[in-house]
Amino acid sequence: MASSAETPSVALVAGEASGDLLGGLLLEGLRLALPGVRFWGVGGEAMQAQGFDARWSYEPLAVHGFVDALKRYPRLARFRRALVHALAAPPVDLFIGIDAPDFNLGLEAQLKRAGIGTVHFVSPSIWAWRRRRVKTIARAVDLMLCLFPFEPALYAEAGIEARFVGHPLADRLPLAPDQAGARAALGIAPQAPVLALLPGSREGELRHLLPVFLAAAARLRQALPDLVLLLPTANALGDALVAEALAEAPELGVHVLPRRAHEAMTAADVVLLASGTATLEAALLKRPMVIAYRMNPWQYRLLRRMAYLPWVGLPNILLCETVVPELLQDEANPADLAAAVLRWFEDAPACARLAERFTELHLMLRQDTAQRAREAILTRFGPRLGRG
Repeated sequence: MASSAETPSVALVAGEASGDLLGGLLLEGLRLALPGVRFWGVGGEAMQAQGFDARWSYEPLAVHGFVDALKRYPRLARFRRALVHALAAPPVDLFIGIDAPDFNLGLEAQLKRAGIGTVHFVSPSIWAWRRRRVKTIARAVDLMLCLFPFEPALYAEAGIEARFVGHPLADRLPLAPDQAGARAALGIAPQAPVLALLPGSREGELRHLLPVFLAAAARLRQALPDLVLLLPTANALGDALVAEALAEAPELGVHVLPRRAHEAMTAADVVLLASGTATLEAALLKRPMVIAYRMNPWQYRLLRRMAYLPWVGLPNILLCETVVPELLQDEANPADLAAAVLRWFEDAPACARLAERFTELHLMLRQDTAQRAREAILTRFGPRLGRG
């Protein structure tokens, strides 16, 4: 039943910048199909650009790792209680949690008990670790929207309705990236060897990986004297930490590219990057890569015990084999990273074979995510939103 006879209401909560982008994509499709519905909740600029009423910023939810989450738990718990009260009295007609599972699943469980329909957009990585979380998800979620094709079957085993909607990056990125155009835009010679460095966007990632990546780049310069180094930054924190690190290594001549990760990877021959969503973007851009990650040792040991898969990188997980190297913790050292990157520069046939595999992956994930997500939501919840 609609919360208002005149204006059905849908609340959304995005937990960080990537969730805000996904929320904007989802709203673009939903607003066309549901012109009389009011969309409001927690979001940012991308969602607001689609007419979303952002009552709260997502900044309080953007936690990075276990330690940060524990430090902020009291504040997050208070925020969640306030949201439950705001969303349940009077009740919204539908709630959509966008990523941020540690926060949103608890919120969804309380709303579902109150009779409010719940959708979670972007399946948590239960296939990689924390598979027992599926019981928690069953208590919280009426409909799970999945980015990867193997995920719905995992939820079906637990009696959870789930739909594969494809990945928005696969819709947005071209099948044939324009490397020559990207190089021209950045003023890079067509034949120059180019390495993109993406040590992450979070403080912990940057502090663990940035010095190691720069040391690896210095080693690579010995083998490739003309090597061009590109280092995109994602936010103001990255700008500051990169400037601080490069002040100690001016001889590297690194080209810093604020908010231009896509262009940097498109222009590059090889990408050295932190494990995360950027690895999927590099794969969709058909770029050879070396994946690295370092974290607090006790946290790493805990995650390894929880892991169900032999890989951490999305390209390897999605293709079910080690198509790109992963160097973690002690293996993520300058010498080994430089050697792994150099192998790609020296093996053009291997790079061509990898591009073919990544094209297959791109076609598998290109599903028009906005349309498929909208159809899944309307099929399940259309009547309570005044549709169908």
